[in-house]
Amino acid sequence: MDKPSHHILVCASFRAQGTPQGICHKKGALSLIPYIESELSDRDMTDVVVSATGCLNVCEKGPVVVVYPENWWYGEVDSEEKIDEILDALEEGEVCEDYLIS
Repeated sequence: MDKPSHHILVCASFRAQGTPQGICHKKGALSLIPYIESELSDRDMTDVVVSATGCLNVCEKGPVVVVYPENWWYGEVDSEEKIDEILDALEEGEVCEDYLIS
């Protein structure tokens, strides 16, 4: 596999104790991963990978999604519509300002 052009990280709220306890998990962040993967496939964005992470420590903004290598942190990403907006912007090489954590 070639190095991906982008890596999308979805906070899964995992803590050192191994139990997800944060806001992202409670607000269904993990259920967004299959949708993101499906959308990436539908958009032929095969050079983008998605991973769940441990707690990203911005619980007040959860669910949180991060796009690397750009280091774009998005907050309150709690719907397929918001994922669509973020992926639309990513396809254009742009940041989605509406959910950007500043």
